[in-house]
Amino acid sequence: MRRADRLFQIVQLIRGRRLSTAALLAQRLEVSLRTVYRDIAQLQHQGVPIEGEAGVGYRLGVGFELPPLMFSQDEAKALVASVRMAQAWQDPALAQAAEVALGKILSVLPTAARVAAQSLAVYAPPAGLEPTVQRTLQIVREAAQAHRKLAVHYRDVNEQSSQRTLRPLGCFYWGKVWTLAAWCETRHAFRSFRMDRMAQVELLEGAGTTFRDEPGKNLADFLRTVIPASAQAKWSNEV
Repeated sequence: MRRADRLFQIVQLIRGRRLSTAALLAQRLEVSLRTVYRDIAQLQHQGVPIEGEAGVGYRLGVGFELPPLMFSQDEAKALVASVRMAQAWQDPALAQAAEVALGKILSVLPTAARVAAQSLAVYAPPAGLEPTVQRTLQIVREAAQAHRKLAVHYRDVNEQSSQRTLRPLGCFYWGKVWTLAAWCETRHAFRSFRMDRMAQVELLEGAGTTFRDEPGKNLADFLRTVIPASAQAKWSNEV
């Protein structure tokens, strides 16, 4: 990769995240940390308002803009494949939003790239999530984003039922099954719940039904309990 292309990619990676560590940039670009530090210094010298420092992370200053991006044929194909899968395995709101976004992207692509993307021989037949699971996924996802507590009637693998009050932390896709990572206020511990076993899901209303990211009860802490130490660095960059 030419250095000019690498500098452009660094800006794109940083602008798409709240905070990007040098280790993450080096991994994505397949270069050394020394190269990343040198490139960051070069961008800052050229006037790109990159804030932060080595060992902490980087972000772009407020107000910095780049011209609209243009996608390669392979990138456009990846977007089409992702949207087709989303329509089968995501909740209706996200699937629809992804399709609208893809339409906007395709409309500004050169004809050759647009045709190549739309003719991609990758499909996701409409045999994905059951409608009830799709609705559950949307409720749970939106609750996690809004930090709203849930009341859940859950049925475990042994067909034992229980009522739970949950702090939804994140939705995880495992191929054919979605699970919710949550802090269970009923059990006072982290738990994972299959969404196809949630018989009823309800957003709680009133005082005390929202929550904050408390130490020991947030998504990062949950991930540390289930992910090997060797993989935690990558996950911490993604959360």
